Amino acid sequence: MSESSWGRKRYRTTNWKAYNAALKARGDLTIWLDFGLQWLAPSSGKRGRNRTFSDTAIQFCLTIKCLFGLPLRQTLGLVQSLLKLMGLPWAAPDYSTVCRRQKSQNALVHYRPSSQGLHMLADSTGIKFLGEGEWKTKKHGAERRRQWRKVHLGIDADTMQIRAIVVTTNEVGDSPVGAELLNQIPSHETVVSLTGDGAYDTQDVHEACHRRGVIPVIPPRKGARLRKGLAFTHRNEAVKACKRLGRAIWKRWSGYHRRSLVETKMNCFKRLGEKVMSRTFERQVVELNIRASILNRFTELGTPQTVALA
Repeated sequence: MSESSWGRKRYRTTNWKAYNAALKARGDLTIWLDFGLQWLAPSSGKRGRNRTFSDTAIQFCLTIKCLFGLPLRQTLGLVQSLLKLMGLPWAAPDYSTVCRRQKSQNALVHYRPSSQGLHMLADSTGIKFLGEGEWKTKKHGAERRRQWRKVHLGIDADTMQIRAIVVTTNEVGDSPVGAELLNQIPSHETVVSLTGDGAYDTQDVHEACHRRGVIPVIPPRKGARLRKGLAFTHRNEAVKACKRLGRAIWKRWSGYHRRSLVETKMNCFKRLGEKVMSRTFERQVVELNIRASILNRFTELGTPQTVALA
């Protein structure tokens, strides 16, 4: 009896040797430390005491902190030992300095630009910062209020790198952030499409896509009607196709199922920690941006290339 078309497909990795080397390289601490790193801050030319350490040095310390889930004191001890092992004549900043600078740090998310047009996949997930663990809550119930931060991600469907990230409170929905995700992409870079679930089927998102010349691949909500305006041209075509052919056929035809890739990236994002360690909102934003930069570095080292088995 042949396997059902609804069964789970099996895949085979075609570049296992290169991917295996990339997985081992993720544990190499030297990939985060460059000899050409500007460790000391340049002179600002203003009155008063200048900063001793650059923003790059602070982000390196915070990267080691997020990578290993260490408190600040232990993080700076590890950083100092790394500098000694590498033979670099630099001093590690004090933990109080890193904590203070984290509040106003402009965390840079390094990425590789798309050369043939960006197909962005958008979704959101929650990262807990207050409350007990899931096992304790299920076993004994929640004893105090639990709270989350909501992380909105936009990833490149081709490179699987995070291209846009917005951190909000858990009361903010997906659609109000859709335009901000698009605005984080440089204006000189072409964005071909934006793929999201039905939560992005709002006027704000479609108008933002129209201004940028982006094709929205968003399933219309049930009972959706045609709307007037050039911004809803692609949405109206999707509504007609869903009514005539069915929603399942439209999803296969439009390539909507690529959105599952961002679900995979969410899982990788949470593997760096189910809970955010920082206490204030500004520091939590910086910490989550550094997580995105770490994942992009891992992805740049190598990703698996798979083919479906017949």
